[in-house]
Amino acid sequence: MASIVADIKDSLFLKACRREPTARPPIWLMRQAGRYMASYRQLRERYELLELVKNPELACEVTLQPIEQFGFDAAIIFADILPLLSCIGIDVQFAKGSGPILSRNLSSEQEVLDIKPRPVEECLAFTIKAVDITARALKSHGVPLIGFSGAPFTLASYAIDGTGHDHAVKTKAMMHASPKAFDHLMRVLCDLIGDYLLAQVKAGAHALQIFDSWAGVLSWQDYGKFVLPHQKALIKRVKENTSVPVIYFGTQTSGLLDLLSTLECDVIGVDWRIPIQAAWKQLGASKAIQGNLDPALLSGPWTGIEASSRLIFEQVKSLNAEMKGFVFNLGHGILPSAKEDNVKKLVEWVKATP
Repeated sequence: MASIVADIKDSLFLKACRREPTARPPIWLMRQAGRYMASYRQLRERYELLELVKNPELACEVTLQPIEQFGFDAAIIFADILPLLSCIGIDVQFAKGSGPILSRNLSSEQEVLDIKPRPVEECLAFTIKAVDITARALKSHGVPLIGFSGAPFTLASYAIDGTGHDHAVKTKAMMHASPKAFDHLMRVLCDLIGDYLLAQVKAGAHALQIFDSWAGVLSWQDYGKFVLPHQKALIKRVKENTSVPVIYFGTQTSGLLDLLSTLECDVIGVDWRIPIQAAWKQLGASKAIQGNLDPALLSGPWTGIEASSRLIFEQVKSLNAEMKGFVFNLGHGILPSAKEDNVKKLVEWVKATP
């Protein structure tokens, strides 16, 4: 169990995000509440995914499960990035065995220009309420709560290409064939995401993470031209209106790190495809870093987890002897095949390793 602190702002996680000295690196894992946990699977036998997401009390219960079982240093609200698309008229359902299904996709310039967004307080009231309930519940644990949203490009790629795409072909086509429409969509999404993130802070979130799951499909040129200005504007707005740390995370973004270093976020999350030492050198000392254990290792033997985790620690220490500004995490979300005992051992190992 995480140590209770008198003031959440003094927690290891928030201090690391602010690049302040900590006795050890904090640990939390993306998707730490989910299908690898027996307690979560028991709930899923009674409720569909969206039932859990849209019920604030149940979302709170799921968020707390890994805190109570493993003692992570931060919690992340149990939610999903796709319901935000309902604000632009795209609903989502989760079918068993087939993942998310969107009610429609944006296939023309006119469809994009005709978007009439609805307020996030209306569309996503359930998650905002869940943040409020969960932040209050976490006080007795002394653990901060992370709110989150999908990034504008990732949500745009779902809105245009749908789910399950590998290369965002239709999204890239709109970028180049209808840049006015793509720019409009990104601006609309940035406004909604900004509103949503700030609403979560108002409800009690202590930090924010922006998930750009599909950023890695873009070339350096396209990310810099079509996405980076919007991402900068979004983070700038959030930072101007709240003091909580902001984390930006994308997968397969090793070739974009020089661009990501220009974002005004506090922390950059990196995946396992690049040595964390190399990533931090590119990002610069002004950024905290989060990562970057391969999530697949949690499904295998402990020896592989320990060896890879130790290498991460050694690489971080080679740049920063005090490991200041380092948050231990995976390079993406926990897989359903992860072993609970491995997760427990990993948390204990990080807490015990000097």
